[in-house]
Amino acid sequence: MKLLIRWLLLSSALMLLAQWDRGVQVNSFGSAMIAAAVLGLLNAFVRPLLILLTLPVTVLTLGLFLFVINAFTFQMASGLLDGFHVRSFWDALLGSVLYSLWGIVIDIALEYLFGRRKISPG
Repeated sequence: MKLLIRWLLLSSALMLLAQWDRGVQVNSFGSAMIAAAVLGLLNAFVRPLLILLTLPVTVLTLGLFLFVINAFTFQMASGLLDGFHVRSFWDALLGSVLYSLWGIVIDIALEYLFGRRKISPG
């Protein structure tokens, strides 16, 4: 249940992002749901590989290159989908930062709502 709610909230965050950043376009809520799922899959499978391959650059930039990797995966999702479009690298950078921040807020809120419940003895 928590995963489904998180997916719906992240899809809503993409719709809100499209309203704030004119360089990010989402055609419909269905497109936002698909884009959120693809972003999740890219972040789970492709992003770790990119981080590993660019580790020397990431260390030299003190981790700032991770923003570039996030923007690249955001733009990669745009290239894979029809209903989700990012105009430029800078729009992808801003969009990925805002999307990540909203993701953190959503995760904190869901942890608060669905917090781990301890079973007390007897």
